[in-house]
Amino acid sequence: MVFPVPLSRLIAGLLVVFCLSATYASAQLFRRGFGSAQMAPREMPDRDFAVCRIMYTEVRGGNWAGGGWRTDITAEMNLSIRLSELTKTRVSQGGDRRPNTWVVRLTDDALFNCPYTVASDVGTMGVSDVEAERLRTYLLKGGFLWVDDFWGADAWEYWVQEISRVLPPSEYPIETVPIDDAIFTSQYTLKTLPQIPRMPFWLGTGGQTSELGAESAETHFRAIRDKSGRIIVMMTHNNDIADAWEREGENPAYFAAFGPSGYALGINVLLYALTH
Repeated sequence: MVFPVPLSRLIAGLLVVFCLSATYASAQLFRRGFGSAQMAPREMPDRDFAVCRIMYTEVRGGNWAGGGWRTDITAEMNLSIRLSELTKTRVSQGGDRRPNTWVVRLTDDALFNCPYTVASDVGTMGVSDVEAERLRTYLLKGGFLWVDDFWGADAWEYWVQEISRVLPPSEYPIETVPIDDAIFTSQYTLKTLPQIPRMPFWLGTGGQTSELGAESAETHFRAIRDKSGRIIVMMTHNNDIADAWEREGENPAYFAAFGPSGYALGINVLLYALTH
């Protein structure tokens, strides 16, 4: 059983792993870039934990678009490193000892070997009828999906339209997740939920967190549960939680502001997905 611990324990743990590095930026963390993406194999190299990122067709652009499915693509690699350091979870590694993180299409058979999937910028995500059926089957067979980094009412309404084709709201309604839910106390106790903007926005605006001003001032932590009450889709809207992981080695001030809460939430969600 995992017992919740104070967030201060996470901060102390992160300070330890930083001190073990020669310099702040030389830790075995990975910076932005698409070169690390690997398609998920039909057979995984081991049974250890790995994150799979969903590759999707981008069907909208303009004011709604971020980076599409590639948004924050190295974030899960850094999160996997911290998961292996701050918990006893066995994380899958390649020959170079980098965490294995995979890219998978909803039509790939490899999807059903993925214990945990993520999708970013889902306000641009198109889902075909075949993909909707595959994703529904994956989730109801025990899979888990976290969607992050989409902002504003329009992106939310579009995402609801697409996910409703996967999980009909009459059977699988979207709900707001209260702060006392088990997903927020898997290991670290979160008393409040953060709003995390992308780092360039935060630096360029002198510390603002709402990327669309008043329209995105309220953050939403929402979920869809299966018939047994298990969360199968986690949605962080008006938030860019993944940037707290992806940007860790780039700016100490940004990390100090958002790293501890971002990692606490990330590790809690991972552990929930693995134990429910």
